[in-house]
This record gives sequence, structure tokens and C-alpha cells, in this order.
Amino acid sequence: MKLKVWFLEARPQFLLLSVVLSFLGISIAWYDGPFHLGYALLTFVGLLLCHISVNVLNDYFDYESGIDLETKRTPFSGGSGILPTSQLKPKQVLWLGVIALILAVPIGVYFVLARGWDLLPLLILGALFAVLYTPLITKLGFPEWAPALGMGTLPVLGAYFIQTTAYTFPAVIAAIPSGILVHNLLLLNEFPDVEADSKAGRKTMPILIGKSKAWMVYSALTVVVYLWIIGWVIAGTMPVFSLIALLTLPFAVKAIRGGRKHDDMNQLVPAMANNVQVVLLTQFLLGVGYILGRVFG
Repeated sequence: MKLKVWFLEARPQFLLLSVVLSFLGISIAWYDGPFHLGYALLTFVGLLLCHISVNVLNDYFDYESGIDLETKRTPFSGGSGILPTSQLKPKQVLWLGVIALILAVPIGVYFVLARGWDLLPLLILGALFAVLYTPLITKLGFPEWAPALGMGTLPVLGAYFIQTTAYTFPAVIAAIPSGILVHNLLLLNEFPDVEADSKAGRKTMPILIGKSKAWMVYSALTVVVYLWIIGWVIAGTMPVFSLIALLTLPFAVKAIRGGRKHDDMNQLVPAMANNVQVVLLTQFLLGVGYILGRVFG
């Protein structure tokens, strides 16, 4: 039973994002030529450990600030519920988050030494975002940019660099949608927590500009993702098969429509579910598009 509790504390339902990010970055690299299976697997393990650390530390700091005691839990927001129900002690959760991050460090060091020092700034930024996001960045105003970089664009670029030992303009272009999608994942999931987050001193976008305007930002950025892909395919920077990612448009429309009725949880929760599908499937299909581009290009 205890092992199950530890497993649930890592919030495994969200860890699929790490798989998709790794897959996308490696697919883009393979489109450009090189591929190393060992590096690919180790990249996934390192990113997974970092993601577990982010989830667990976020849970710890949310509990310590009192947010988890007041938030309205949904399948997509409000924490794991492990600490409020006293299934684990706060120090146990803190150590789990710290240990996961420590275990990721040797992997990062290895890749810096084996693949190049240009990877180091990216890893340092990612670690800072993981540690500082909940206790500091959320209180600075519009914090959604940090996960957008730390759990979106940068992991894709990191996975790409590990395979190729380079950062290229086309790779950056391909990684931008991941940042926007992860930004939107956090943004919509913040809607149910506005009251609790506000009491804890957080300054998320829905708190600072209101849910209605935040929904408009969310909707606009969702549209930007698809226009971005279409535009860069037309420009020849992304393979034409990248357009397969547009298959998630129906889910995006449902997420936008449901998010508009943000005060109705019966509408908002399904919108959040559709948003998760947009985030995961769009990136997965984008990776598939790069693989098809290599095979048939």
C-alpha cells in the first residue's frame, strides 16, 4: 500500500508529457540524421526524473503554503491529495522530490561531458525552474512562462542536442509549439485554483487579468500553435508531414469552448481533459510527422 502511495505522489498521470517531449526532440534529431538509442533512453530517464521532482516539490510547497488545503481538486489540478490526507509526511515528500532531482544530476553531467558543454546552460535553467517555480516564480507575476520553457521548449531542444550536439534554427522552430502547449496546459489548469492561489500570494495569469481575459489568451495561443505549424511548413522549415498535428484541432475547439464557461466545473473539467489531449497528441503527432518526413522525404 505504501509503495502505491509513493507512486501516486509522483502524479504518474502527468508523466506522459516527459515521454512525448523526449519523443519529439529525438524525432526532430532523427529527421536531421543522427540517432543513438542509448542516448535516447537515457534522455527519457533524466527528463522523467526531473518531471517527478517538479511534480513532487510542487505538491510539497503547495501543502506548506496552505493551497492544497483549500483548492478544489480535479483530475487535472489541485495536487495529488496525498499530503492533505496524511498518507505521507511533508518531509517524506520533500525528500522524494529532492532525491529525484539528485538522481537526474549524474545523467546531466554525463551528457555535458559526452555531448558538449553547450548543453549546460539549458540544464541549469531547467533545474532552476524545477526548484524555484512554486516557492518563488509563481509569486512574481505571470509564471506560466517558466513551465513553458522548463517543461516544454527546453526539453525538446535538449533531446535534440544530445543526439546532434548542436542547436539549429529549424530545431528551435519545431520546439516552440511545445512551449506554447505546456504554457496552456498550466494556464487552463490554474482556473479552478484562483481563489486558493490568490490567498497564498500567487500571481498567475487568471488572478492578475481575470479568468475571462486569461481564457482569451489561452484561446489565442492555441490558435497560434496551429498557425505556427502551417506557416513554417509553407516556409519549408518544417516537413509537410508535420501537418498531421492538425488532427488535434477538434479537441482544441472543445477545450476553447469549454474553457469559456470557466465558472461551470461541468464545462471546465471536460475542457481541461481536451486540453491535455491537445498538448500530448499534438506533440506526438508532430514527432510522427518528422519521422514520416525522414522516411518519405
